[in-house]
Amino acid sequence: MADLASVVQKLRSKNAGPFWLTVDIFCGSPEVFARVRDGLSTRRVAAVFGADPDQVKRFEIDTLNVVKFSLPRPDIQGAVTDRDMHGASWAALLGELEVN
Repeated sequence: MADLASVVQKLRSKNAGPFWLTVDIFCGSPEVFARVRDGLSTRRVAAVFGADPDQVKRFEIDTLNVVKFSLPRPDIQGAVTDRDMHGASWAALLGELEVN
């Protein structure tokens, strides 16, 4: 097993508007894409972010070897309680997950 960040080519997160976050996992090859696709469940991603699994959207883009998750932001972008205005630090949380 290895952590996600060491397996994939690039892992990033960003705003998808003021109410949503998007996490992009660029796998780099079909083999790594299959490994991430099969080894990283939506429920597990939701648990890391403390989100409702039913509200997390998952996209598997095999032609680009990308797995993408979109989820509601815990706080509206720019709110006093928002700890990450640009949504850039959320990917680091996923990077520590182990994948087979």
